[in-house]
Amino acid sequence: MRTPFARKNVLCVGECMVELSSLGGDTWRRGFAGDTLNTAWHCRRILPPDWTVSYLTRIGSDRISEEMLEFLDREGIDTRHILREPELTVGLYMINLDAAGERSFSYWRGQSAARRLVADPTVLAGAIASAEAVFFSGITLAILSSEHRETLIAEIAAATADGKLTAFDPNIRRNLWESTEALRHFISSAAAASSLVMPSFDDEQVHFGDGAPDDTAKRYLDLGAAEVIVNNGAKGMVLGSDGRTEHLPSLPIAHVVDATGAGDSFNAGYLCARIDGQIPQNAARAGHSVASAVVGHRGAIVPRAASGCARLGTS
Repeated sequence: MRTPFARKNVLCVGECMVELSSLGGDTWRRGFAGDTLNTAWHCRRILPPDWTVSYLTRIGSDRISEEMLEFLDREGIDTRHILREPELTVGLYMINLDAAGERSFSYWRGQSAARRLVADPTVLAGAIASAEAVFFSGITLAILSSEHRETLIAEIAAATADGKLTAFDPNIRRNLWESTEALRHFISSAAAASSLVMPSFDDEQVHFGDGAPDDTAKRYLDLGAAEVIVNNGAKGMVLGSDGRTEHLPSLPIAHVVDATGAGDSFNAGYLCARIDGQIPQNAARAGHSVASAVVGHRGAIVPRAASGCARLGTS
């Protein structure tokens, strides 16, 4: 069992975007979301009030950027590591859903200030130094320049060596990468620098050619990750640690309305349980419990009462 942390700060690094979610016809709901932000939001719901959940990104100075910052403050996310890029703004995406709840996306992020979130390495280093656990994703890497990717990975490796919990979700989006070679190189480098890797088997099968979830877990363990949890949807999960793999079942999901943010909320439940000192098997159940509640609602961030988040220390 992992010993619960003394320094009570989780840092999530990435891009928060404007989310437009279809409500049918010409009606859309506007929100703010993004893979690492979704995880941060759920971590804030789960962790006790004396923990800080921080977010590191960059935004513009326009009105929509200001509204995003106000949203994060209102939701209890620490924004001290969010800097401004006056000539840029924030990204936007639209979610379209079919009758089965499957998603299709349209993105506008060419002027996203988050592409420069590592522009000042001293800010990044200071933010990581203040945290006990750090979470980032393949999307975080994909939107950066190659130089900034290397900077982020180096800081993650240093944090891992310093004993911090560094969690990485490869969350592969091929269209964000300049080449398949770059995708594989930087995803592998980031995983090797991290202590916990949280991949989705569907992505890994397509982009790395893995034949089974066990292959994914073993590949990341061989790269140097201490712990790997491979999500394979309704088919369950594979936990990799200490050179071994273990199959874990998924919990039944009554009704899927929108799968947006399911993986992000799973990551939050798992990460918070591990921060709390729970064993990986219990952490997997916690992650799946949160995700199963989230998919019953539209959008990546759902009403607080429906989030499925039981705050640690209150049950």
